[in-house]
Amino acid sequence: MSDPTEVEVLWLDKRIENRIRFGRIAGERNLDRHRRVLSFAPGSIFGFVRWTSNDFGTVISRIDILRAVASGHRCSTVPYVTPGGEILLRLSGWPKVERVLQMIDAVEALGIDPADVAPDHWHHVHNRLSVNENPRPYTKARHQAWLHRQKVMR
Repeated sequence: MSDPTEVEVLWLDKRIENRIRFGRIAGERNLDRHRRVLSFAPGSIFGFVRWTSNDFGTVISRIDILRAVASGHRCSTVPYVTPGGEILLRLSGWPKVERVLQMIDAVEALGIDPADVAPDHWHHVHNRLSVNENPRPYTKARHQAWLHRQKVMR
């Protein structure tokens, strides 16, 4: 197996939280009470949520949906992700992050693991997050079409 993509997750009460929202974790190692490193196999998709706050409230809210890359392949650098990943979705600002988290919840409500969703869905979510437009929901029919396409392409 190729080297995994590693993500450092961190939690400092009421200050910083870097966490994985979804994805199939291939390995885990604890660094200390507040930090762990999670590993993802090449090709796997995961959601990485980060926020930072200070005494006056949240300073940064960000979500990245990434595909882990194999060693030697091109990738984009993302803080706390080694070596980086293929960015499927990258948004910042709490209103947008919250809407994406709601979309992830909706996918899970269908009984679908968000890590199995068609990557193109995540690529296009940002186009539909304007204030007045409801994003096109991911449906079981779309998911079945994606799975069928994957089967045909093998």
